[in-house]
Amino acid sequence: MSEFSTDELGVKVGLEIHQQLATNKKLFCNCTPIDTDEYSIRFQRKLRAAKSELGEYDPAALFEKSKSKTIMYFANSESSCLVEQDEEPPHELDEDTKKISLVIASALQSDIFREIYPMRKTVVDGSNTTGFQRTMLISQGGSFNVDDKKIGIQSICLEEDAAKILGEEGSIKKYGLERLGIPLVEIATDPFEVKPHEIKKIALSLGRILRSTKKVKRGLGSIRQDVNVSIKDGNVVIEVKGVQQLDQLEKVVEYEAKRQHGLLKISKKLQDVDWTHDDNKDRKDMTELFKKCKSKIVQNAIKKNQKIFGISFKNMAGMFGYSPYEGIRLGKEVAELVRFFGIGGVFHSDELPNYGVENEDIDDLKRTLEINDNDGFLILAAPEEKMNIVIDQIVLRIEYIRNEGIPIDTRLATQSGETKFLRPRPGAARMYPETDIPPIMISKNELDDAIRNIPKSWDDSIKELQTKYQLNLQLSEQLFDSNYFELFENVIEKTKVNPTFVASVLCSTITNLERNGLDSKLLKNEEITKTFQFLEEGKITKESVEIIFQNIMNGKSQTIEEAMNNTSIEAVDESELEKICQQIIENNQEIIKNQKERAIRPLMGIAMKELRGKASGETINKLLLKNIKNKLENK
Repeated sequence: MSEFSTDELGVKVGLEIHQQLATNKKLFCNCTPIDTDEYSIRFQRKLRAAKSELGEYDPAALFEKSKSKTIMYFANSESSCLVEQDEEPPHELDEDTKKISLVIASALQSDIFREIYPMRKTVVDGSNTTGFQRTMLISQGGSFNVDDKKIGIQSICLEEDAAKILGEEGSIKKYGLERLGIPLVEIATDPFEVKPHEIKKIALSLGRILRSTKKVKRGLGSIRQDVNVSIKDGNVVIEVKGVQQLDQLEKVVEYEAKRQHGLLKISKKLQDVDWTHDDNKDRKDMTELFKKCKSKIVQNAIKKNQKIFGISFKNMAGMFGYSPYEGIRLGKEVAELVRFFGIGGVFHSDELPNYGVENEDIDDLKRTLEINDNDGFLILAAPEEKMNIVIDQIVLRIEYIRNEGIPIDTRLATQSGETKFLRPRPGAARMYPETDIPPIMISKNELDDAIRNIPKSWDDSIKELQTKYQLNLQLSEQLFDSNYFELFENVIEKTKVNPTFVASVLCSTITNLERNGLDSKLLKNEEITKTFQFLEEGKITKESVEIIFQNIMNGKSQTIEEAMNNTSIEAVDESELEKICQQIIENNQEIIKNQKERAIRPLMGIAMKELRGKASGETINKLLLKNIKNKLENK
């Protein structure tokens, strides 16, 4: 197994940023997006691939259709209407959305078209009730600078976001419609050569330009990065979708470059072995043969009335498990493809005996398939109606890797930074004109207005934050880049709490609680605002804010009032606080006798155990110190 480095591979990267716009309306109707799990409407659809205007099927649509999924949609009348259900034509394009997209294009010096033509992009995975996504090309060209590097803009599109996937149960795929139709801009950069560690800074710089408009949404899911990765000898560009966090980007680029270079090595090795597969005799039903197999996976498949097939490949011994780099194997590529069809997995000859499949099972399989130790094989469990489709796709993929090297896929980013097969790369047949919406004209006044509204640069925005709220540079940058900037301004507008304290809580306290495994999605903006209002009214102390947030983020409470009750937080009045401090002094006279005024440190620890969240540390410190001095003077 070789050590891997990207230095000599000539890695090229192109970014596609998908940013939701903060219009509080959807692109082609007046519905307000509301994040909810309460659904009063439910209906189902079966989507199919349709031919383009040229009479061709898009390969990605055909491949998705082969999964034969039934789509179940869940909707709430407050956040979606008949437009999202595809029971009513789209309304006119939202004017605010158009203005924001023109400002963003102007900020990136992109050439805006005077006539914009809405298009339909075929999508049959169920994420759109219509079977297509509405999109329109706003502008082309432009650039932005990152340090000394100029990053070119390829195109800027305005489109509607997809429905939110709720999960899968067997052949049923579930979506919620509250997100479907939210306007977003898609910004595609030119490809650029880059070290993996530089990609995060480039994406961050582009995100900062968007946030400077103050017209884009913030928070997890409001911005998504797709990244296109290629290497010098690969001759293909692989699109990786769904990078939610900037910290993933470096790992995704590095892994995908490693995977592509590893596939080229696997391709060369496949060309050196004269392997064959005969569709008629090299795949056989092994269900009866494997009824005695001790593998739980095999037995569970048989209980579900699935078939067990053996698929042989002559002269392929060692090829499925060959790993040019750690984690890169032909067997893994096959397994990813199989999972696409909703099938749990596949065993290959280079990993057996294992998983309950014993030598006796393997010997029986080899005899039935008429193969020897030089040959490779797969064991696949699947419903009978899917079996030949899946095997055909496996054979086609192995042939493609041998002949071409890197399959032209669309892949999905995982949390670990790896990528997995999502679907084949769409072709030109995917896009065709939208017949329900007329062309959209852009007037000179609208162009002039967009140029006048180009936002301040990131540096100027940071300076403004520092001056307006008296924040230091580091906290200003953290706040601007965080998901809480608009919330911060809302809190400062409604309360007189110190801006530095508010920013520190939003940027540090919540982040630290997340690092400890707590869920910030449970902490609603209304509860955060209410917490600072309670602080201003003297109902809680600064020290109690973290306790309240922790209690909500670990799921024990939903509201600040519940958290206060569950953690016994209640501000203590000054006379009661005085009595508690005096009692602590009386109970710890020996410490005071030995340490004099230095006794304040251990006594503060004792006091904070009892009073944390009920009084400020500063007040407790003053009262203890006063009582220590009195005790010493009296003695």
